[in-house]
Amino acid sequence: MGLFVRYFVLAASLTFGAYSVSADPITFGVVPQQSAKKMAEKWQPLIDYISNFTGLDVQFKTAKDIPTFESELAQGKYDLAYMNPYHFVVFNASVGYRSLVHQKDKRLSGLVVVHKDSPIESVNDLAGSEIAFPAPAAFAASIITSAHLRNNDIPFIPRYVNSHDSVYLAVQRNFFSAGGGILRTFDALPADIKKDLRILWTSEGYTPHPIATHPNMAEADRQAILNSLIAVSNDTSKSWLLKNIGLSGFTASDDSEWDDVRSLGIASLSRPHL
Repeated sequence: MGLFVRYFVLAASLTFGAYSVSADPITFGVVPQQSAKKMAEKWQPLIDYISNFTGLDVQFKTAKDIPTFESELAQGKYDLAYMNPYHFVVFNASVGYRSLVHQKDKRLSGLVVVHKDSPIESVNDLAGSEIAFPAPAAFAASIITSAHLRNNDIPFIPRYVNSHDSVYLAVQRNFFSAGGGILRTFDALPADIKKDLRILWTSEGYTPHPIATHPNMAEADRQAILNSLIAVSNDTSKSWLLKNIGLSGFTASDDSEWDDVRSLGIASLSRPHL
């Protein structure tokens, strides 16, 4: 009888434990579009809010560069992650990450920026140029912008510089003729850098970056985090937490919303050419 009771208790704990709020730390990985220090400064207040709202121990994580972040995602090292749309398509299929939310009332577009004093007036003028991109699989900043150039038979030499901020700085310093980015990171630039840049071209919009959960996350934890993100989006007194990270609010999402990205038929993370 004692053995039966112990078996029943163990079985019950396994069955119901998946729906209880976790006492273990939850790692929240954020794609490193900027330096780790800057990312932590922007995201930590929101992560503190999530922890306080849910009672979960949510911990900020990032990586030294986007390729390293991709490797961490591939290994399922983050319980919760803010990733680009293409990352989500890849790691939804391979690891099983599940979308939780994305920015509400917003589409994601790629940009090509040049120095404000550059003689370049259209993307056609970039033929033969060296162009800076964050990383091969940076969705809007690299994949979409470079695809537009290739589809218009504009030859160029891609140079990968590991972050959005590095792209903008390289163009500002005239190291490269142009660079790929997105509006949110462009708008977040310090004024002394942004004033020296201008947007040359903007792509059509796609479903934006999700916050996604690892497939092994307990359903109660996932629901608690979703509730916290919807709550902060509806609380005007907390809007500064969202402004910090360049977002206006979150809406609950479904994995199928990224079918617009899937339809592009992107080849691979290492060479994601359209």
